[in-house]
Amino acid sequence: MREFGELEAAIMEVMWAAHDPCAVREVRERLHYNRPVAYTTVMTVMDILHRKGVLRRDKHGRAWRYWPAEAREAHDARLMTEALRSGGDERVTMRRFLECVSDDEMESLRNAVRDASSARLALN
Repeated sequence: MREFGELEAAIMEVMWAAHDPCAVREVRERLHYNRPVAYTTVMTVMDILHRKGVLRRDKHGRAWRYWPAEAREAHDARLMTEALRSGGDERVTMRRFLECVSDDEMESLRNAVRDASSARLALN
């Protein structure tokens, strides 16, 4: 499941690294991409990302200023949840996923499950 094309992903890297909303010009200046990209191309792709609901925007003078609709981690977690629930047997999907992760990732998953379980118990 891949949500972004290459240029969209490069733009989102800039957006997630920014501490404040950015104008298209600022994003283009900070963009790390394998070839030069025109201002109008960056503007069009950012408009597409806004229409997808991934970026928010507000008008400042004549320019739009953009910021991510959600933090990178929340975005990634949402994609993982969508992939898990996209069809098929969830238990088999989880098992196949767990077979693919490294030992360090498995330990991180154990810690995350423990923390999430503790947080749920605290709410009840």
